[in-house]
Amino acid sequence: MTRTLPKELEEKQALPTLTSFDGVICFGGVDWWYHNRGHYDLQMMREFSEIVPVLYVNSIGMRPPKVGEGAMFFKRVARKIKSLGRGLVRVRPNFSVFSPATIPGGGGGKLSSWLAKTALSFQVRLAARRCGIKTPLVWIACPPGAIILDDLKAAKTVYQRTDRFEDFAGVDVEKIKRFDKELKEKSDIVLFCSRELFKVEKVENSNSIFVDHGVDFETFEQAGILASNGHGEPQDISKIGRPRVGFIGGIDAHTFDPELFNEVAKLLPKVEFLMIGACSLPEGWCPLKNVHLLGQRPYEEVAKYMAASDVLIMPWNKSEWIRACNPVKMKEYLAVGKPVVSTYFPEVEYFDQYIAVATEAEGFAAKIEKALQNNVEPEFFRSRVREHTWSTKAKEVWSALE
Repeated sequence: MTRTLPKELEEKQALPTLTSFDGVICFGGVDWWYHNRGHYDLQMMREFSEIVPVLYVNSIGMRPPKVGEGAMFFKRVARKIKSLGRGLVRVRPNFSVFSPATIPGGGGGKLSSWLAKTALSFQVRLAARRCGIKTPLVWIACPPGAIILDDLKAAKTVYQRTDRFEDFAGVDVEKIKRFDKELKEKSDIVLFCSRELFKVEKVENSNSIFVDHGVDFETFEQAGILASNGHGEPQDISKIGRPRVGFIGGIDAHTFDPELFNEVAKLLPKVEFLMIGACSLPEGWCPLKNVHLLGQRPYEEVAKYMAASDVLIMPWNKSEWIRACNPVKMKEYLAVGKPVVSTYFPEVEYFDQYIAVATEAEGFAAKIEKALQNNVEPEFFRSRVREHTWSTKAKEVWSALE
């Protein structure tokens, strides 16, 4: 089935028209209803939906929630039940979101694995038919999606290897490694956005390609411009003084370094720290008065909080997960036009003139103080990511599919 591009999209992206598939089934790594919509798979699907129908399957999970997580267990269960209750929803033209009922991680024993596979296959194929997708491109960003890959009779398959999934806390490591191996063997393209992973694993599929994260540049640039003119500041932070240092994103043990952060905040008592994002750390992890835990905000409002900060930070831990990561927020921070301070991870080397790096608390605090004192023009930071739009990234992948 041949798809004709709308004129405005053709001018915008000049993407080739492909005839081998009539839509995309994407097994997402996150849930549309409660995760940040800046994630790689969601942004790519938004771009692809301008061309063909997209069925985004909310994350089927790589691990079941554990009662030992305390309050977080009940929160995870509650939000997943709420997501399941929505079923299949068309959230924008050509873009539908589906929450299937399944067993996280693809099941355990033979019976549960068979039940997980059978139930998931039936639900996804039915949802795809309702979206008019008969010959799909299957895009897998959540490895357990591999269990029904053969059932979907994909015209093409893309495996989005954006992280070391086997290093995610609480997963069945051997099972995730098996899924990873199977997907690399069966996929037409293995898509990497981390140079560290691409360098090590590209030999495992001859069609491995590197396409790093994009950025919704105009949204973040405009938020920064408005803030510099005294407009657009969220009301809930209007009474918080300056200087402000912001962190926007999930505050989770497998990525965030709470010990480092608390040390830094103690060293800078006159600095106000804005923390925007869902938190899975134990209650009371940060008792400091100059730290404001404001919780998660909708994606549409995230840029305003970045722009309302004077410096933006990435206080990552030293895990293998972080070593292989390439966070979306790095380009978003720069697009806003703010100075950035981060701990070290390999990907940050490619931004060495634009992001200050520190390895311990004293150095991190010193880099923040220096950034607060320097009046660097926002355009300096924006220039690094101006050409890295999601439309550009989608064009790269689309061309590779050709």
